[in-house]
Amino acid sequence: MLEGLYTAAAGMAAQEQRIDAVSNDIANVNTAGYKKVRVGFRDLIYQQDGPTAVRTGAGAALTQLGRGSAQGSLQQTGNPFDVAIQGQGYFQVRRADGQLVLTRNGAFNVDARGRLTDSNGDLVVPGLTIPAGADASKVSIAADGTATLNGRRLGQIQIFNVTAPNGLVPAGDNNYLPSAASGPVRRVANPLITQGTLESSNVDLADSMVDMMDAQRSYSMASKAITMQDKMAEIANGLKQS
Repeated sequence: MLEGLYTAAAGMAAQEQRIDAVSNDIANVNTAGYKKVRVGFRDLIYQQDGPTAVRTGAGAALTQLGRGSAQGSLQQTGNPFDVAIQGQGYFQVRRADGQLVLTRNGAFNVDARGRLTDSNGDLVVPGLTIPAGADASKVSIAADGTATLNGRRLGQIQIFNVTAPNGLVPAGDNNYLPSAASGPVRRVANPLITQGTLESSNVDLADSMVDMMDAQRSYSMASKAITMQDKMAEIANGLKQS
């Protein structure tokens, strides 16, 4: 009897986590460079009382499978410091605390000192500085990330990658940290960058809404299973007392 309650409760917890993941995707549908969360389900511990007995267990749990790697569509912005990566890879940014993080969001700006930064004011690494008094709108960024102004080379926006992107750890603000599962960060030798564009989120809003409704219905069904288990326990207790 209790196994049924445990199974239903595990199902509710898994669907709740699925709803959280889908909600996060929907909230970031307009976030440049955002990659949707991939989730799946795994069996919880099962037991078998004999060689021919039926295996029983406590339901399923949600597991994150990483991020979808599909390329988001490229949107023209006209901003010379908006850049998009075509293919695999990430920009590298240094946070205020000195930590290096990876991001697909190429919505960059120039601070008061002429340094290239992300939308949070964190510096792009390696650094790129626009000379004082120069017309920043005249900066040209080539497909390999090389930035020039009136024929003068200013630096290069470099692209980095890891062996297993699904092993990257979310660090907030659409940033990621490398881990033992992802492998070390390495520079991409032949990047492909497009100036004046941003990569859109790869979240399909219609698919996400369908997933949301499916998760809500599954949660409701698991909730009803708990109600039925409770009623069955009430009947059993009544028979035991009579």
